[in-house]
Amino acid sequence: MFNDRRLLLIYTIVLIDVIVGSAIGPIMPEFVKGLPNPQLWLSAGTALFLGMQLFSAPLLGKLADGYGRRPIVIISAIGTFAADCLLLPVRVGFYFANRLSDGTTNGMYAAVRSAITDISPKDQLFKNLGIEGAIISLGFVVGPMASGLLLTTFDVVPKDQAAYVTIMAVTLSGINMLLSWGFRETHANPPGISRQALKGELINALNVQRLWARLSEKSRRYHGLKQLVLMQLALTFSTGYYNYFVAYLSVGQLHMDAKSISYTFIYFGLLSIVINYIFYTYIADRINQRRAIFWFAVLGTPTLAAYGLVGTSEVMFYVVLTIDCLTLSLIQGLIEGLMAQLTTDEDRGEIFGINQAMQGLGSFATTLIFGAISLIDLRLPFAWFAGCLMLLTWLAARQLRRPVALPIT
Repeated sequence: MFNDRRLLLIYTIVLIDVIVGSAIGPIMPEFVKGLPNPQLWLSAGTALFLGMQLFSAPLLGKLADGYGRRPIVIISAIGTFAADCLLLPVRVGFYFANRLSDGTTNGMYAAVRSAITDISPKDQLFKNLGIEGAIISLGFVVGPMASGLLLTTFDVVPKDQAAYVTIMAVTLSGINMLLSWGFRETHANPPGISRQALKGELINALNVQRLWARLSEKSRRYHGLKQLVLMQLALTFSTGYYNYFVAYLSVGQLHMDAKSISYTFIYFGLLSIVINYIFYTYIADRINQRRAIFWFAVLGTPTLAAYGLVGTSEVMFYVVLTIDCLTLSLIQGLIEGLMAQLTTDEDRGEIFGINQAMQGLGSFATTLIFGAISLIDLRLPFAWFAGCLMLLTWLAARQLRRPVALPIT
């Protein structure tokens, strides 16, 4: 199935990492239970996790270019294991400690996408990145399913459910830590980084203004890169609803419990797997990707708004979720594929790291915004998400009028 067997291990590591993250998602409300406005505390934890990537992702991406992808994958796996151990006491303080720790070392995806691009022939790039997207969707299915089976098999009482799921997450992240040691390097002859350059990179990573300057500098070499990153940023603003779902489904009009939330993620993930696999295996390489982004954004905008209008109807909610899988959920892989085509071995990890940092900034900002406006009305954040996808539509329309970009060598 895979021309390079390293892809199988990469996909396995990604799958387990997503399983761990999605398995603990439904129990997160337990950590802030009893606090006033629990949706605000959940949003704050998410903002902390994603905001930490603002400085850590470019640094880890640069290190992946200098020392190889393998060390960064190992560091990220160890960081996830340590962060999950912090959740064993089900207390709000440990919840925020986990978000801080896990966010700091969450550079795996910049390194993973660089590794996939390193070993993918040009004609298989969209397919391999698309399979990564399908693997992530599979993780969103297996994670809640594993939590549900664990709690059902052992008939765990509600007060102990969070602890049981956390123990499972620690075990799985420990397995991933061991698998990461078997990761074979994909970046031939990494040049290393001088101490002075590393110190400068750390300073730059803490400077948001410098982050934008670095993006502008890379865009002068890779024409069209900044536009793609801005499109990714607008998409990140709109997909903040992924992080809002747990709070909205549990506290909002649907009043779902942990089991129902798990079923939601299972359905969403299974459908996404099928759709992503078919689309990226048989369709993505045969269409105009930039035009597809535009139309998916056009159709996805009212879909996002509809989430806030489903009221108490679970049937309507699942209808909207299905349309979501067929439209805006396909945009991420298309943008990443176009971006990957602009990179070279020299600084691929750095570019993906800068992009991940911009996503971290966008996720941090959108989380603060939807957390604040949810205090007014729990449905209101979906108007914000829809507006952000409308911005992506406008950016995609502008991109269509530009010539196809190629890297300057």
